[in-house]
Amino acid sequence: MQIPKLKLISHELCPYVQRAVIVMLEKNIPHEREYIDLANRPAWFLEISPLGKVPALLVDNEVLFESVVICDYLDEITPGSLYPDNPLTKAKYRSWIEFGSSILNSIGSFYSAKEESLFEAKTQELIQKFQTLEGQLQESPFFGGDKFSLVDAVYGPIFRYFVVFDQYKDWSFFSQTPKVRTWQNNLLKHPSVIDAVLPNYPELLHQFLLKRDSYLSQIIQVA
Repeated sequence: MQIPKLKLISHELCPYVQRAVIVMLEKNIPHEREYIDLANRPAWFLEISPLGKVPALLVDNEVLFESVVICDYLDEITPGSLYPDNPLTKAKYRSWIEFGSSILNSIGSFYSAKEESLFEAKTQELIQKFQTLEGQLQESPFFGGDKFSLVDAVYGPIFRYFVVFDQYKDWSFFSQTPKVRTWQNNLLKHPSVIDAVLPNYPELLHQFLLKRDSYLSQIIQVA
């Protein structure tokens, strides 16, 4: 199948954009990438993106939005698949992708919490979600074994956050989840996960967190 002209509308920090970039890199899909300022969305972007969110994928003259839809499309138009063949296992992978999205929501609540009590609650919520995830993992490099999958593409951007968080304090997010910790280490060494962000990603995230006027912002200022 001939690959259409693809342009991914992106933001430097967005974990949902990173999912699509990882798939493109994994499958060697030629594409163009354009970064926009989400605090000042261009009018042309709002015209093509019904939800006003990134990523959006321009496919010739068509537009796709929502990261899972984009990732599935990219997977389907290229040889091989980042999903398993078995329909039930494939559905389970999609379930854990959705669980990954819930972790991203918790991360957003964690770094945005204004008060210590809410911040501590969100810290525990993340720890509990990683404990749930621990029970799904095997002693293997990736989520489902030796083969990198779309689940791995989703969790790579999740784990990247904690490299920056851990610079400020030892939160013990993974102290009770050794398999999750190993999976994190494996994903953060994987080429497509590494290359899904700009080299200055840690500094960009640091500056973003400082400006949140949150409880975490206060911790960062004295760290």
